[in-house]
Amino acid sequence: MKYFSTIELSQYSILNCELDQLEFNDKCIINTINQYSYTLAEMDEEFKMALSQSDVLLPDGIGIVIAAKFIENQTIKKLTGSDLHLHLLKKLNSEGGSCFYLGSTGLTLSLIKQKIKSEFPNINVQVYSPPFRSSFTQYENEKMVDIINDFNPDVLFVGMTAPLQEKWVKQHRELLNAKIICSIGAVFDFYAETINRPSKFWQNLGLEWFIRLLQNPKRMAKRYLYYGPIFGFLLLKKKYGKGLKVTVIKRIMEVDQELKQEINKSSGDFTEDTRG
Repeated sequence: MKYFSTIELSQYSILNCELDQLEFNDKCIINTINQYSYTLAEMDEEFKMALSQSDVLLPDGIGIVIAAKFIENQTIKKLTGSDLHLHLLKKLNSEGGSCFYLGSTGLTLSLIKQKIKSEFPNINVQVYSPPFRSSFTQYENEKMVDIINDFNPDVLFVGMTAPLQEKWVKQHRELLNAKIICSIGAVFDFYAETINRPSKFWQNLGLEWFIRLLQNPKRMAKRYLYYGPIFGFLLLKKKYGKGLKVTVIKRIMEVDQELKQEINKSSGDFTEDTRG
């Protein structure tokens, strides 16, 4: 691939340019990273390798944008799997290209085919819904590879959710006859409109995650309310290293003193000694 701008965040080289600046000359693996996948990868070395070895890694989440600013003092633009998907569909339509969707349900894939036929009529599209499980047999893996290669797509979209999709692509990248391979998870459902993506209003406010939590609390609660604080701790640890505990405690004490001073200032003769 032609050189493109990135920033280094932990072990990851994250895209820091517009999608139309990417040029695809060789096989290219594109993944996305958000606060959830970043946190999972800290506990899953294979997943971390799959993300870090991406040819292109998109900052897909406000958490990563904040992390880049907090740790590296770099300002980057959020680029989602949906942004990538639409960008590539427009490119394929203009070129008369082809794409393959691997993942999700038969219903979702059928809706995707119908929508592409209507919106991007110059694209040749094929789909396959694999078994719903956390791992596949050798036969199932070989079948998926054979079906994809028989179609020989320009772009392969994989939607099995993280970290399964990224690991599967890493394991099979050399066997797949596709120029561009993208792991884009929930984008299948967003595009098929089986799940409603939060509006641009919430996206621009950086609150897309909050609306998704409200829409599907059972599925999203752990992702945001459990892994979110862990992600915050990992950023603090990365920023302050071994001195994290001392630094955080010191800052808490400073804030406590500042609050007490504000209370004293606004309360006139009030003092901490309230004995009669």
